[in-house]
Amino acid sequence: MTYQPFIIEGETRPSRFLVTCDHAANTVPPDLGGTLGLPDPDMARHIAFDPGAAGVSRALSEALDAPVILSNFSRLVIDPNRGEDDPTVLMRLYDGSVIPGNREAGPEEKARRIAAYHRPYHAALARLAARHPDTAIVAVHSFTPRLRGRRPRPWHIGILHAWDARLSDPFLQALEAERDLIVARNEPYPGHLPGDSIDRHALKHGRPNTLIELRQDLIETPEQQHEWARRMAPMLNEALTQVQD
Repeated sequence: MTYQPFIIEGETRPSRFLVTCDHAANTVPPDLGGTLGLPDPDMARHIAFDPGAAGVSRALSEALDAPVILSNFSRLVIDPNRGEDDPTVLMRLYDGSVIPGNREAGPEEKARRIAAYHRPYHAALARLAARHPDTAIVAVHSFTPRLRGRRPRPWHIGILHAWDARLSDPFLQALEAERDLIVARNEPYPGHLPGDSIDRHALKHGRPNTLIELRQDLIETPEQQHEWARRMAPMLNEALTQVQD
């Protein structure tokens, strides 16, 4: 089977929603030898991908009857949730781990990886987003329970947004009404990163959007991933009815 830097499922589903998962995989493409020289435990960590996010994205897209696009390369190869000119788009050191396969990656190799993986992913995402005149983008990510292994992160879920909170505000309100959840706005990260996927495909086109961050220990199993999708889908559908153009 020919390698593709992205996976699309449910392309013909009719929903206005488009679910995206920028950090779905810890895959290293075949033309890089399938490895960046890191041990398996490091490749299983958050430095390589967002554990659990792909399963939630797939389950959520099914629950919303929406298409989903997932990256098929590790963020350590090239980060699809960074702009091409972002200095962190290709990392040589990440959370204490040196990336051997990136140590000698100069400008030419960076440009090659952008052309081979980053741009095809974003071209496919742009095509999917344009399929509907009123697309709303839901990006799914996950975060570690502790920051660098020390400070605990108490939130179950964070909802990130920039200046366009048309979808995020009612979605947040619905989540905050759930008494068993610890919910945060723009945590554990700021809601806007210039050049990231939401900036590129939602904000610059006036599309409603929200970015979901789920704590990784809560989405370890397929059952947990489906339960979160089942829980969030009605909230997102209701939130979308409240979006004003």
